[in-house]
Amino acid sequence: MLRPLPAACLTLAALLPASLPLLREAAAADLPTRQAPPLPLPIPPAFTWTGFYLGVNAGYGFRGAPASFTDATYGTVAQSSSDRGGFLGGVQAGYNVQVTPGSGLVLGLETDFQGTAFAKADAAYLGTTPYDSVAPNLDYFGTVRARVGYAFDRVLVYGTGGFAYGGGGRSTYAAAYPYTLPDSSRIGYAVGGGLEYALTDRWSAKIEALYVNLRRGWAGTATAYDAAAPAYYGIGRTDPGFAVVRAGLNYRW
Repeated sequence: MLRPLPAACLTLAALLPASLPLLREAAAADLPTRQAPPLPLPIPPAFTWTGFYLGVNAGYGFRGAPASFTDATYGTVAQSSSDRGGFLGGVQAGYNVQVTPGSGLVLGLETDFQGTAFAKADAAYLGTTPYDSVAPNLDYFGTVRARVGYAFDRVLVYGTGGFAYGGGGRSTYAAAYPYTLPDSSRIGYAVGGGLEYALTDRWSAKIEALYVNLRRGWAGTATAYDAAAPAYYGIGRTDPGFAVVRAGLNYRW
């Protein structure tokens, strides 16, 4: 004779089919995941100084003169030795090639053009008679220079040197000079160095120091004496070289 099943067994048998999905989910949660790992973040390309650039600059030029000089015909001329420099500003353009990406050797070529506001020559005297300079003004100058530097990522330290030229208008005393006036154009050289920092991939700021020497062929220019004025007229003496300190901003592409 069959005996009836206990009530607990009947209850367990009734609940078993409903519990199977939950058991499957619990077992699946314990298994290792089969999803693909996330892709690594892309590595940005190394910064490079290679490319063209165009920019602006502004600064100051320091220009001196001797306190006196000797005129071959009339004797010693006394003049002020105060700074004859002034503010300057202009534009520059160039191209760089970085030999190794990130950090390394950088080669470049740059040209610039500057307008100047240099002070005019102060009064000079030959004895007690005024000596007025007929030398042309230096209203502008420019350079074409090679650049050689080393980049520490976004910091570039460089040296530079090359050709320089300049010129300007005639002296206010030019009309009173009876001889041939000296040429207003000049050529020479420029050397210096600087530091440039890349603010972004496109913009960079720099500070630069140059020594510019514009040699002049005015040694044979004679001094003239005008008894009606009275005054002496000659080229005077101003150092052909001057120092430039300037800051600049470049856009690179």
